[in-house]
Amino acid sequence: MDGKTIFFKASGWIFGFVVFVIGVINAFWGNDPIFGAAIVLMSFVFIPPTGELFRRITGFGIPMAVKIILGVLILWAALGVGELFDKTNMMLTDMKQLLQ
Repeated sequence: MDGKTIFFKASGWIFGFVVFVIGVINAFWGNDPIFGAAIVLMSFVFIPPTGELFRRITGFGIPMAVKIILGVLILWAALGVGELFDKTNMMLTDMKQLLQ
């Protein structure tokens, strides 16, 4: 594997994990579990093995431009409309209470 491939695969794993965590936070804290579940499902678009599986099943892959646009929309929705920082604060408060 060349350096470019390693970079794209690593960034796919990292961004996919970040989007997955955003989805989990939205699903369990706040008032919109369906939105969170949808984000969790969309996180698999960025993870390289699921992208390869999708390509094998359908015969075509998801273009990088589509992944970038989807990623921007997910971040915009989670940070703006989804109030991610407020939900993260609720999650941390719940975790502190569990540990006490």
